[in-house]
Amino acid sequence: MYSVVYITASGPGETEKIASALVEDGLVACVNAVPITSYFIWEGSMHKDAEVLLLCKTLTARAEDVVARVKELHSYDVPCITHWPIAGGSESYLQWVGEQAGGGP
Repeated sequence: MYSVVYITASGPGETEKIASALVEDGLVACVNAVPITSYFIWEGSMHKDAEVLLLCKTLTARAEDVVARVKELHSYDVPCITHWPIAGGSESYLQWVGEQAGGGP
């Protein structure tokens, strides 16, 4: 089984730090980084912040390892990190994800 891990980062520097570590550590096969604007309330105040969305592809069995590694690297007190299973897709791509992220399906 395969999963997507969804993470937001504070900007390009943090994106590079997190994405590079996850790929180099073999925890994820690939990270897509997309600039976004996030709207949220934090400590009683409304925020509108430029962030970067990281979409990371990995094995479901490695998703919690990814969460733990991101928590070590992230600058936020409460970083946005969620994950969900991939229901389907290109079998050859998913096979590659499995090979890169620590083994087969």
